[in-house]
Amino acid sequence: MTAAAFGETFTEHERELLAPYFSNSDRAVFALTNLPELVKAALFARYSRSPKSLRRLFLDEFLDQVGADAAPTVGAQRAERLFERVFLEYGDDSVAQLAGVHVACEGVSNVATKLLEWGRLMSYLEQSTRYIPYTDRPGGQWRYLVPAELEGRRDLATRFRTVLDNAFATYAGAMAPLKTHLERVNPRDPAVPEAAHARALHARALDLLRGLLPAATRSNVGVFGSAQAYELLVLRLRAHPLAEAQDLAEAILAELRTVVPAFMDRVDRPDRGVEWTGYLRDTRTSTEALARSLADGLAAEDRPEVTLTDFDPEGEVKVVAAALYASSRLPDDQLLALARSMPAAARAEVLAAYVGERRNRRHKPGRAFERTSYRFDVLGDYGAFRDLQRHRLLTLEWQQLSTAHGYVLPEDVVGAGLATAWREVMEGCAALHAELVEAELPAIAPYAVPMAFRIRFSMQMNAREAMHVLELRTAPHGHPSYRRVCQAMHRLIAERAGHRAIAQAMGFVNHEQVALERLQAETRAERKKHAGG
Repeated sequence: MTAAAFGETFTEHERELLAPYFSNSDRAVFALTNLPELVKAALFARYSRSPKSLRRLFLDEFLDQVGADAAPTVGAQRAERLFERVFLEYGDDSVAQLAGVHVACEGVSNVATKLLEWGRLMSYLEQSTRYIPYTDRPGGQWRYLVPAELEGRRDLATRFRTVLDNAFATYAGAMAPLKTHLERVNPRDPAVPEAAHARALHARALDLLRGLLPAATRSNVGVFGSAQAYELLVLRLRAHPLAEAQDLAEAILAELRTVVPAFMDRVDRPDRGVEWTGYLRDTRTSTEALARSLADGLAAEDRPEVTLTDFDPEGEVKVVAAALYASSRLPDDQLLALARSMPAAARAEVLAAYVGERRNRRHKPGRAFERTSYRFDVLGDYGAFRDLQRHRLLTLEWQQLSTAHGYVLPEDVVGAGLATAWREVMEGCAALHAELVEAELPAIAPYAVPMAFRIRFSMQMNAREAMHVLELRTAPHGHPSYRRVCQAMHRLIAERAGHRAIAQAMGFVNHEQVALERLQAETRAERKKHAGG
């Protein structure tokens, strides 16, 4: 897809300015070149909270920091020859872990963003529905993707556009009345700066209304990773049944071949990339067929939003043994026997010493907390899933997004008098989803599903990763949906697993109920801004 397809064009002069720093100026997928690492990192950070494309952001806000002249690429040809010899002749995969590339993927759907963000060993920044309203219509079109699978099926494509146009129009029309309601029920404290209060209200409105946005909603994603990680990404996207995923694979590969060509040669080799893609495709297809046949006729049990499905009853004992290991000369199994023989108070003393005095959530205990783990089954709205899915060091799997599990209707949406409009969008999208499935297009049916609908996913993490996730995602400025999920996880670790000392070590998990999630953060930011002149 071209950049102009969703409203972005550049003048001839702008294209000349962009040429040294981007692999192209007319396509939706492109790589960053000849830029200092600090500039690339800052550019991606700004990208996540701006409605602008990355190249437009660069022209408007960053060009003057790097100058209009291209930085020389020193020794590029020599390095290319060296990498080709080592990588291809000797097969040293570790070399491919040392070449890093920044790639931007613009105008991709919220279905595709999850596919892009699957890999553990990459870094991602995604345009946030929390800070960017989807009320504009670049090029006269709402910002959603019409899947290529609908080409040649005019009636169904027209129906798709009609339903999604209505969802976006409802989203845009609901913004003002919802803000009015929020301002009425959350009056400003005179001690809070007016600008901070206004931004907190705006963020709350976007948090609530994102439930109306279908998964076809377009987003921009910045990706940084090694050549090896990109190779795996391309193969995984090629094996996916969606045309959008396969098109992304080829677009990303084309840009990588302009900056790290030697590392991409294996992708099209019959005995390497082609065979690997076939393996991924075949295992996916056969597993899906078996799952359908085995679960046929079974209905999901009624469950709470979060269920702790697996844990080790001896988890705390094992963490105590692991905490003693590095400071001891005893073997692992002997330390485990010692921990089992200790009274609970003594074990708590070991954990207290190991955790220490944590002054903020970034102070984490060591790897002993990786000795036990928890597996949760979650049935939450797709918006919350999108945020929690970004924690890639844990093991997270999800089922296909559908309308089977119903949707959420926030209280503030009801209070603003928008419940009827909300339900109409949900019902219209559910009907479209059913039509796509009936038309034997189940793979693209998720595009029609708004983010308010629930999706089932599992999260398995060790106690150390749980500390990171739960403390981060229950912070007062977090979205209420994922705050609620992570608060429930923390309670289950303490009460269901009985790991009270481990739960207690997670001292920065926040269980408070907050009316305006962003208010504290915005107030701090406003005061810092004024203090700094």
